[in-house]
Amino acid sequence: MADPRPDVATAFADPDYDVLIIGGGINGLATFRDLAMQGVRVLLVERGDLASGASAASSHMIHGGIRYLENGEFRLVRESVRERNALLRTAPHHVSPLRTTIPITTVFSGLFAAPLRFLTHTQGKPKARGALLIKVGLTIYDLFSRDGGAVPRHRFLGKKASREELPRLAENFRFTATYYDASLRDPERLALDVALDAESHEGATALTYVEAVGAAPNGVIVRDLLTGREQTIAARVIVNAAGPWLDLTNAALGRESALTGGTKGSHIVLDHPELLAATGGREIFFEHDDGRIVLVYPLKDRVLVGTTDIDADPAEPAVCTEEEVDYFFDLIAQVFPDIAVDRSHIVFRFSGIRPLPRHDDLAPGFVSRDYRIVDAEGPGAPMLDLVGGKWTTFRALGEHLADRTLALIGRERVVSTDGLAIGGGRDFPSPAEADAWIRRELGGFSPERGRVLLERYGTRARDVARYIAEVEPDDEAIAGPLLSTAEVAYMVSQEKVVHATDVVLRRTDLAFTGDLTGEVLEQVLSALAEAAGWDDARVEAERALAITELRERHGVTLTRAGARQRAR
Repeated sequence: MADPRPDVATAFADPDYDVLIIGGGINGLATFRDLAMQGVRVLLVERGDLASGASAASSHMIHGGIRYLENGEFRLVRESVRERNALLRTAPHHVSPLRTTIPITTVFSGLFAAPLRFLTHTQGKPKARGALLIKVGLTIYDLFSRDGGAVPRHRFLGKKASREELPRLAENFRFTATYYDASLRDPERLALDVALDAESHEGATALTYVEAVGAAPNGVIVRDLLTGREQTIAARVIVNAAGPWLDLTNAALGRESALTGGTKGSHIVLDHPELLAATGGREIFFEHDDGRIVLVYPLKDRVLVGTTDIDADPAEPAVCTEEEVDYFFDLIAQVFPDIAVDRSHIVFRFSGIRPLPRHDDLAPGFVSRDYRIVDAEGPGAPMLDLVGGKWTTFRALGEHLADRTLALIGRERVVSTDGLAIGGGRDFPSPAEADAWIRRELGGFSPERGRVLLERYGTRARDVARYIAEVEPDDEAIAGPLLSTAEVAYMVSQEKVVHATDVVLRRTDLAFTGDLTGEVLEQVLSALAEAAGWDDARVEAERALAITELRERHGVTLTRAGARQRAR
């Protein structure tokens, strides 16, 4: 069967590359972008949609990792803070400052437990971190954070002042400490921008729904999951950036490895105006009774609550369980005890596996979030295994992995990604200039629709507006100002959309915010059928795929009649 996707057909027709990257999460994509900018002929294959695995299941934060100080990971904190500050400048369309408050119950607690954790990486009986320990940690964190005033320094408040700012806070909190990290509004869209930046350079191609399934004497056998067609890709270097599935990928290529030991992190999204107001527009970041760090985070007029840290098998789908939901409700009650929260408030659930290194008996909370690159021998070429990595440091990680790759192919770096704007972050207007930018650049849209496009695409919204005006002038609204038929056509043409789930879960936040109904899904399917040339059988298959994935992975039940039963 011929592949209907021109990019797959072209890549398979000329299957010799300098570099093959397996895995289209943010770290594989960052390496892809960096190598593309050096003029390397590079192919990336991803068995799903871009950033649809671990990268999609993040806590939507770009952070320096204050808690890593307790583990002694000073290099990682320094790099994380530097990259966080850089992303505020290079990706301002998706990354913005996030005020974060830690409620504190004691003064001295944890002073002896913290050095023990630092020296032995054992937890013992959980002890809440007291005000003095948190003050020391935040003071050190401020030293790492110095970068031209990118974010303000931390501040402490006593009980009375804390109550004035957060009147719904539990009475047992005696202090609050407030500092700044950064919010990542749309992780999947930032990842897409990284991919599109790479593909703007000749010789760089990213293929979705193409899986590495085996080894040949001269390369890696990949399979187009839409058609079943297989092709051997030859490369001078192979990069395994499959994240928590690194060992499984190696096994498929005939190599045994035991490098990873990921943990599951789950989240719920609540439509709860009372809880949203209680946060005071800031993330609440605190300790549960079991010593685990958790968060209550206002995002997109919803409240994101997370996260867990449970050992998980990457061969099994990660889902948010009922026990985890109960855990989240319990932690909300610890901070805002007079606010009632139940399952009727949940609009979305999600869960993913962190790409952590194998940690045997080490408690999950002490497993390093740093990354390392392991040399190996792949089918017909040297292979680099990427172990670990996190959203905040993706650019620096991509640079390090690209440098190792360049050395293996005998090429030199010609340009740096450091400080380079990403996608729609180029020339992004400040908040004060946004309305004027929308009027000037997106004058054919209503102000509300223009704001949606600017938030979703950054300054690439101009390309969307031009496409709609020139190619798809018959534009019909889907879910009010949140989407349109012409924008769906743009996504198919320019953003690698293959399935309906790509649109409702990753190109937009319709499912995340609870704005996806059965009726909206039908409108999306109709727009996709028109744009991609789907027949009735394909539409029915896509409908079934979307309904099943939304129900089983995200707790969202849709009906064809248009009603929506919220995630439970």
